[in-house]
Amino acid sequence: MYHFFAIMSRMKYINRWSLMNNTRTENISEHSLTVAIIAHALCVINNKCFGGNADPEHAAAIALFHDCTEIITGDLPTPIKYSSKTMRNAYADIEDEAAELLLSSLPDYMYEEYEKLLVHKEEDEYTLKLVKAADRLSALIKCIEEEQMGNREFSKAGDEVRKSIDKYDLPEIEVFIRDFLPSYYLSLDDQNIGL
Repeated sequence: MYHFFAIMSRMKYINRWSLMNNTRTENISEHSLTVAIIAHALCVINNKCFGGNADPEHAAAIALFHDCTEIITGDLPTPIKYSSKTMRNAYADIEDEAAELLLSSLPDYMYEEYEKLLVHKEEDEYTLKLVKAADRLSALIKCIEEEQMGNREFSKAGDEVRKSIDKYDLPEIEVFIRDFLPSYYLSLDDQNIGL
């Protein structure tokens, strides 16, 4: 009997933004889906607009599992996680150990395939960069949604997330922000998709 997928199903119990007053809680399962959708889109933008050869489906799969170690570690708030080099390194070690624990709950015949999604030892750096950028865009969208609900708690967080996104200097992000981000500021009626 193997427990990997039953453990993965527990992502829905790990809430994000634990230090913030949320109008609507977001769990890592929801967040991972959003990151996967955006990572897929960034790869498509890379291929169609910039002649790249990114693999959208692989990037989406990495994104689906990118926070799964938090089932074991919990969601450590970003300001704490990145507060110092010591904290970053310590948390990276903890995440590596958590990934190994999760992988050990798979049969041997599946280990190698899922190791590619959880550990990224030989992963293309550009793909990982697009997934990380998708993760930051997802955080920005959460900040926008909270601000749209009148929650000023996320104003400064949104500014900080936007600064972190700008540091990526990826043309795919610029296209996503230009073409898709404005819609997040609109109501469903204003999006006018014919519903």
